[in-house]
Amino acid sequence: MKDVREGPRAKSVVLDLESGDAKTQLILAGEQMFATGGINGVSMREIAIRARQGNHAAVQYHFGSREGLVRAIFDFRMEQMEQARGAMLQRAEAQCRLNDARTILEIIFLPQLDLEGADGNRSYARFLSQYLLQSKSPEFGDFGGFEPPNLSRALQLVRERVSYVPPHVAQRRLISASFMFLNVLARHHDADGKVFGESFEQALEDTMEQIVIVMCMPLRLSPADGYPSR
Repeated sequence: MKDVREGPRAKSVVLDLESGDAKTQLILAGEQMFATGGINGVSMREIAIRARQGNHAAVQYHFGSREGLVRAIFDFRMEQMEQARGAMLQRAEAQCRLNDARTILEIIFLPQLDLEGADGNRSYARFLSQYLLQSKSPEFGDFGGFEPPNLSRALQLVRERVSYVPPHVAQRRLISASFMFLNVLARHHDADGKVFGESFEQALEDTMEQIVIVMCMPLRLSPADGYPSR
């Protein structure tokens, strides 16, 4: 698979719990602990301790609640990928490829390859998988967090590309596609070498092809099945 991420990449700076302000440290610690212990399986006190905060109520002080911290983690990561997505959108527009499903979906998913957790692993992939499981909105692209402009544009382009399916179907497909991508990230990061006999590059290429099919397949259900006519 050719790398379409030429130019600015996601802000893949070294992230650790020794530097940064208190809010960033809490975000990184929260992401790491939610990824391994579950969003509802870790106490706010444990996260504050992991982030080396003397005030064990630091999460409540900075974010108000567990839900506030969860949204802050999501927003933090979305913002990190904005520069890369913007560069990819510019290249796609210059090449007249903004109506190409594979190109648009790469803009949405591939910048995640540059994200690392506080311990250098793919804790973000595991956190986002849990975050998506909590998604309740039937509106396409609505995940309850901040939607930066480049991500918003990419999602709108996808919605235009699959305008023949209802919004809730497009949203369900997008979530399913996200799980497919995140599974490859998490599974191959943990492995030493190949998984199921294939390299990460092979698995990623096949997964992106599957994602295109999942998002773009025709809706074969009829009005008799409860779906609006086209």
